[in-house]
Amino acid sequence: MNSFSESYKAAGVDITAGYKSVELMKKHVARTQTPESSCSIGGFGGLIAPDLTGIKEPVLVSGTDGVGTKLKIAFLMDKHDTVGIDCVAMCVNDIICCGARPMFFLDYIACGKNIPERIADIVKGVADGCVQSGCALIGGETAEMPGFYPEDEYDLAGFSTGVVDRSRVISSDSQKPGDIVIGIASSGVHSNGFSLVRKVFDLENRDIKKPLEALGGKSLGETLLTPTKIYVKPILSLIDKVPVKGISHITGGGFYENIPRSIKNGLGVRVDKKNVKILPIFEMLMSEGNIPERDMFNTYNMGVGMTVVVSPENADEAIRVLTACGEDAYVVGTLIEGDGVEM
Repeated sequence: MNSFSESYKAAGVDITAGYKSVELMKKHVARTQTPESSCSIGGFGGLIAPDLTGIKEPVLVSGTDGVGTKLKIAFLMDKHDTVGIDCVAMCVNDIICCGARPMFFLDYIACGKNIPERIADIVKGVADGCVQSGCALIGGETAEMPGFYPEDEYDLAGFSTGVVDRSRVISSDSQKPGDIVIGIASSGVHSNGFSLVRKVFDLENRDIKKPLEALGGKSLGETLLTPTKIYVKPILSLIDKVPVKGISHITGGGFYENIPRSIKNGLGVRVDKKNVKILPIFEMLMSEGNIPERDMFNTYNMGVGMTVVVSPENADEAIRVLTACGEDAYVVGTLIEGDGVEM
C-alpha cells in the first residue's frame, strides 16, 4: 500500500498507522469467522450468508451499545484487551432476550491517536466476545480524531444482529402469578453505572492496583475491569430444552427497570432479597458511597446479570441446564399480580 499523506499526518492523522492496525487485528478477526461469514477485512462491507436451516419465518433482531465510562478504568490500568468483550456483551446479551442467535458484530473505535498495538488489543477483546457468543466479527471502523479525543483515550461501541424464527420469539403472553424468576450470576459491575463508581471510589486519586482482602485479593482496578459476562450460549441451550416465558438483561436501571421489561401487563415481580448473592464489589460501593440499598438495586445488577421466567414445574430443570452450562443460577423471585418490582 503506497497511500500516504504528509499533510494529513501533519494535521494529526497518520493513515499508515491505520493500515498497520488492520494488519495487526486480522489474526483476531480470523478467530471469529463462522460458516455464515465471508469477510475480508479492509473491504467496504462485511458479508454474511445466514444459515436459516429449520427457520420458517426468520426475524432479525439488532442491538447496539458502547462500553461507556468503564473505559476510564482501562485507561488508568493501561489494559485494553478486555473492554471489547464488554462491547460485544452489551449488544448480544440484549438480543438474546428475544431468543435470537447472534450472527455478526461490527465495532466502532474512535481515538485521539491511532496506536496500532493498542487498537489491536481492543479488537482482540472484541474477537474474544464474538467467539464467546458464536458470532462473526465482519467489519468495523477505526476513526483517528485528533483534537476531539485526547491522544491516550478512545471510545468503543458496537452493533450486532441475530436471527430467530418468529414462532420462537420469547413472549410473556403465557406468564401468570406464581411463575418463577431465576437469576443468573453476573461477573461483576459489568458495563453500566461507572460514572457513580468513579465518583465514589475517586479512582484517579487512589491506588487501584493494590490487592484488597475485601475483593478476594484482587485489586479495585482489576475487579472493576472484569468483563461483562456473555450469556448467549447458556440461554440458547436453555430455550432449546425448557419453555422460557421471559428474559431480562440486567444493565442500567438494575432490577427495577429491567426485570419488568420482560413481564406482561398486569403482573409484577416479588424479589426475595435474601436470595440475591450480592457480590463484594457492590457491598464495597454501597458502603463507601453511603448509597441507599434501593438506589443500588435501581442502578446495578448486584450480582444477577440476567433473569429468566419459567413455570414452577420447569424451574428445577432450568436451573439444571444453566448449571450444566457453567452458570450459577438460582431462584430470585416469583411473579405476582400487580406491576413493577417488590423487594
